[in-house]
Amino acid sequence: MASGLSDSTLAASDQSSHSATNAENPTAQTLSQQPRADEKAADVPTEGNAAAPGLLPNEGPKDRSANIQRSRSYGNGYGCTTFNDDEENTKDSEKGQERQFEVRFDGDSDPMNPRSFSKTRKWVIVAIVSAGSTCVTCASSMYTLTYGQITTEFHISRVVATLGLSLFVVGLGLGPMILGPLSEFYGRRPIYVFSFAFFLIWLIPCAVAKNIGTELVSRFIDGFAGSAFLSVAGGTVGDMFVRNELQAPMMIFTASPFIGPPVGPIIAGFINQYAAWRWTFYVLIIWSAVMLGLIIIGVPETYHQVLLRHKAAKLRKGTGDERWKAPIEVMQRSILQTILRSCYRPFLLLALEPMVLNLCMFSAILLGVLYLFFGAFEIVFTNNHGFELWQVGLSFTGLFVGELLAILTDPLWHNNYLRLLRKREEEDGESGGSEPEYRLPPAIAGGILVPIGLFWSASSMVVFAMVNRELISV
Repeated sequence: MASGLSDSTLAASDQSSHSATNAENPTAQTLSQQPRADEKAADVPTEGNAAAPGLLPNEGPKDRSANIQRSRSYGNGYGCTTFNDDEENTKDSEKGQERQFEVRFDGDSDPMNPRSFSKTRKWVIVAIVSAGSTCVTCASSMYTLTYGQITTEFHISRVVATLGLSLFVVGLGLGPMILGPLSEFYGRRPIYVFSFAFFLIWLIPCAVAKNIGTELVSRFIDGFAGSAFLSVAGGTVGDMFVRNELQAPMMIFTASPFIGPPVGPIIAGFINQYAAWRWTFYVLIIWSAVMLGLIIIGVPETYHQVLLRHKAAKLRKGTGDERWKAPIEVMQRSILQTILRSCYRPFLLLALEPMVLNLCMFSAILLGVLYLFFGAFEIVFTNNHGFELWQVGLSFTGLFVGELLAILTDPLWHNNYLRLLRKREEEDGESGGSEPEYRLPPAIAGGILVPIGLFWSASSMVVFAMVNRELISV
């Protein structure tokens, strides 16, 4: 359930902000300002060159092979700016394309550039996509407090009922491999609208299911559709904010999917205590319908490459010159090829990059522990403490408060990140670079605190069980 910026998103968000002309009102003066066809391509820096100086677009295979080795990150610290295979296809296509007809934004003040939005509008968009992430992850955990009723109604074991939670999480994991690449072709807004519409539609069979098979299939498709907000929404934040403004909005968005799991049982506890389990999904349907309306009304397209494609279309219509092209229009790549690459690359990285494997295992263990609590809390607090269902839901308040406290420490870790950047600059005399390890200190602290918390929790349960047994025997 991790969220972050993909390589393509970072490349788009750090692109050079220069356009050939204004799409709405092209003039002869602006056309004359374009570089001549016989000028060197190096005179017009590409996105990659802007991100990592010194790597020229005409480097040969020998030079490009050096990129496999470790290199500095010139990104924003949330990821590394890289040169993926898709961008190499652009170079091949540019051999027959005059670069002076490549459409760019007229700086950050360009009306078509999402970075020209007012701060209020930017934060409204961040709030909507973050609330969408919270809604999806709430749907994953609210289901856990329906176990008592659905096991009786469907005549199934608790283990089978737990599959509804597991399949939803599987859908959350598989969805980004498909929805992420599609957003690079069609933009972020269509993915939001269609995926959340499917998320809403497949909540209906969850609510009216007459057997466990319908419930399980619907839960999987729900997780798959809802995963768009865990994979694409981070790119929306990067589209609107420049590098030095990313910390605060990214903190809000990154926290939103982790707030959902503990909040879900708190809400579901009250619902299932006083109403039938189907009302858990009725509430989610109402919530999702409101969210879908907010997405349609308040979240515009923000993906730079798609917006440049729209700008190029307007420019071609206004000038009658078909040579004006956006970068995405000259890329020689297919949707199927991009999706297939997105599907196998994660496994390739897991197999060939020990650091990626270790970090993924660390995240998987933490996520597994979090979701294990959803099944364990009801058993522990019902059997040992005699809690009612709404009280069991409130027991997740501890997780919620802990996550809020962790979010509030973000400025501390950000200041430490800036300190490491200054230290590196003083030692190497190089500014603007970063290292992925500079983002690891909070993970190191978490790696120490999580085992302490688990031992504390287990010890308190054992002690209480022993005391309770002694009291009963007396």
